[in-house]
Amino acid sequence: MLVIGIAGGSGSGKTTVVRAITKQLQGRVVVIPQDSYYKDSSHLPPEERQKINFDHPDAIDWKLLCQQIRDLKQGNTIEQPVYSYITCSRSKTETVTVEPAEVIIVEGILIFTCKELRDQMNIKIFVDADDDDRLMRIIVRDIAERGRTIDSAIEHYCATVKPMHLQFIEPSKRYADIVIPQGGHNKVAIDVISATVEKAMSRIKK
Repeated sequence: MLVIGIAGGSGSGKTTVVRAITKQLQGRVVVIPQDSYYKDSSHLPPEERQKINFDHPDAIDWKLLCQQIRDLKQGNTIEQPVYSYITCSRSKTETVTVEPAEVIIVEGILIFTCKELRDQMNIKIFVDADDDDRLMRIIVRDIAERGRTIDSAIEHYCATVKPMHLQFIEPSKRYADIVIPQGGHNKVAIDVISATVEKAMSRIKK
């Protein structure tokens, strides 16, 4: 089983890269998003939940994420948590059943900051993009998915996203085996990665 980590800043195009690789590998892949593993904050009052820094490594339940990757690698089915950015809480009744596959893709902005998780990865990919491009995508996403206004999205970017990117995410690029410039629209890089994955899978099977 091959574990691929795909990291990069918010709005860098990680999802586009994941979709492209998944399409080329034709169903032999399961995707594990970091966003499903934020710590549950349902015990906090609503005003405190709004202060959660989702771009800091401490917001992630690394213990559960690492354990579930190990479970998949051992051929076991997992129950992936379901997290809501709107309520800042993990569902008490709902999970996503994930079956093992030939390739596991772990995707998220902070996944290279956790050594235990990095050590489980066979290939580490960092998706790079210009800050201006990322900002535009973040604003659109925050309005559509997280209930923010344009003003609050920009304020959040300046107060949290940008400084956390500089402190944690950008430095984690040094752990990458492959860096994809131009975000998720670099078709040449995606083709090279897909070929690399196929070669690695063949080597593992032997």
